[in-house]
Amino acid sequence: MFGVLAVMNSENEIGFLAAFSGKLAGGNHHSGFVPPVFDSLSENSFLNIGMTELSHINQEIKNIQKLKEEGFQERVNRLKNLRKHHSVLLQTKLYNSYAFLNQYGEEKSLNELFKAASYKNPPAGAGECAAPKLLQYAFEQKMKPLALAEFWWGQSPKSEHWKHKHFYPCCKEKCEPILTHMLQGLKQE
Repeated sequence: MFGVLAVMNSENEIGFLAAFSGKLAGGNHHSGFVPPVFDSLSENSFLNIGMTELSHINQEIKNIQKLKEEGFQERVNRLKNLRKHHSVLLQTKLYNSYAFLNQYGEEKSLNELFKAASYKNPPAGAGECAAPKLLQYAFEQKMKPLALAEFWWGQSPKSEHWKHKHFYPCCKEKCEPILTHMLQGLKQE
């Protein structure tokens, strides 16, 4: 999904910002597009280090299961508990790293926003959609949002109903709690 946000800067000049949902061509940073709210692909980030640690735990589990030495199941269970604990901590840190602004400069994390909306946890990919990226950049740059549109460009994924060059509303499950905060106090039609 791609998005465009018409904005007004502090000199009352009107322009636009562009964004894409998720990653584009395997990356987060492309000329002409706003940056991500949180860059999960940055080298040596806590997320990459944490995912590497989870991979090591998974490999150790596989190795132990192949050998089936005495007491192997107890070791496997201990490693699975360690993996679960590590995964939960990593996910919590990730969701706290996504911090969204509104026009008042109030910042809230994914965890805060989705808990307030009665979700157990944010869904996968929350915070990666075009609309939150656009609004975040506009607020960081002290721009006033004027109009927002999101559209699908390219071949439709087999599991989805999106069609090339069609406009779509922001998704409820990933964006509604975020946009409720970000659009607070802004006139909407």
